Amino acid sequence: MKTIYDFKAINISGTDENFSTYQGKVLLIVNVASKCGFTNQYKDLEELYQTYKDKGLVILGFPCNQFGSQEPGNDEEIKNFCSLNYDVTFPLFKKIDVNGDNAHPLYRFLKKAAPGILGSESIKWNFTKFLVDRNGLPIKRFAPKDQPQDFVEEIKALLTKN
Repeated sequence: MKTIYDFKAINISGTDENFSTYQGKVLLIVNVASKCGFTNQYKDLEELYQTYKDKGLVILGFPCNQFGSQEPGNDEEIKNFCSLNYDVTFPLFKKIDVNGDNAHPLYRFLKKAAPGILGSESIKWNFTKFLVDRNGLPIKRFAPKDQPQDFVEEIKALLTKN
């Protein structure tokens, strides 16, 4: 069985990043967008990251323009927007597709491992979140409307497991 550690992606600064560097961490992987009704979740995600990063939580943001063209910017614009408006310090990656023929392999894996309602693998909108345990296995998907504070207890439970 594959784990998250088998994948890599290009970070927003243009460097290849192998996910094996996150081994032993609890991950929250989110497809993000700058012009979405859920964009204010950046604030809550950053707060969550600051609160739990020293306990082993890493949030990974993947900009995506597939939903209402709500992430039109280039990498530099996205990085600046996140920094200036939400003080985002968690890792961001280059813009990707999460659905369709050009979906990033990581998202193909996540969608299959943690399907949505009624077994649907498709990502429905921006700010869909995947929770990954310390073994690199996706364990749960959260909908865009699910606020980070709604599942903080699930994150804390994973952080206390070895």
